[in-house]
Amino acid sequence: MRTKIGKPSYGSRAVVTGAGSGIGRAFALELARRGGAIMCADISLPRAQETVAMVHALGGIGFAVECDVSIREHVEELALRAGIEFDGPVTVLINNAGVGIGGKPVGDIGFEDWNWALCINLWGVIHGCEVFTPAFRTAGEGGIINVASAAGFAAAPLMGPYNVGKAAVMSLSETMAAELSGTGVRVSVLCPTFVKTNVAVDGRITASSSRLAEMAMRWTGRSPDKIAAGTLDAFDKGRLYVVPQFDAKAVWRFKRLLPAVYVRVLGLLNRVMPAEQEPTKNDTLTSTTTGA
Repeated sequence: MRTKIGKPSYGSRAVVTGAGSGIGRAFALELARRGGAIMCADISLPRAQETVAMVHALGGIGFAVECDVSIREHVEELALRAGIEFDGPVTVLINNAGVGIGGKPVGDIGFEDWNWALCINLWGVIHGCEVFTPAFRTAGEGGIINVASAAGFAAAPLMGPYNVGKAAVMSLSETMAAELSGTGVRVSVLCPTFVKTNVAVDGRITASSSRLAEMAMRWTGRSPDKIAAGTLDAFDKGRLYVVPQFDAKAVWRFKRLLPAVYVRVLGLLNRVMPAEQEPTKNDTLTSTTTGA
């Protein structure tokens, strides 16, 4: 494998969490197209193995690992496994694993759902950054892509745990970019809106909210393949923020330019679309993230 000068996504030795489907799988396949070797980690080993089979079909090198990113020891074992399988140190880490949650206002969510969402969407990223960053700093090259969401700055109603987790991932990425400035280690944070993944089906999302999300993905969602390729290109260029869709950029600018008006608009939307009082759709973990 040869790494292109100034383009760490080419010829990389990459670890991708949540690689069993959606954006994570798209990252793994794009890295394979760029001549990399990929450690595909997922809470579902069969899903990870499916991705590895696709990597092999592209002529790439891939390894499947079962990993629950909410458990620190699993991430530490992932790093050890990568060190064994790769002929050299990890050069790219993509903290992608995450879950969807939404449909209830703060006060009705319940602490168990808060804990479930933040253990995966926030602590999963923290575990990856804490475990892998020392080696990156020592090597003085490569870097980390953290998958957040436009939800991290949009702060839409009825998405409290999701918004909080993704906003924290954005802040963590900004902090790390400052700490690693001048070291040769890059940090990028991906903030998409709707991406065509299964997060609205597999997460803890109320039924009508899930239907709305699925509709939005169908009509406005972007292909995860395009998201992955564009993010890796931005990472190679050293960009911190990757905001790939027009609607995400519009929300970003609207909130920064007119913050008070923005909050009033969100309040109006919240009154038009009241919270549901119903059980969550299901309690299964999922390996994919979307930005909505």
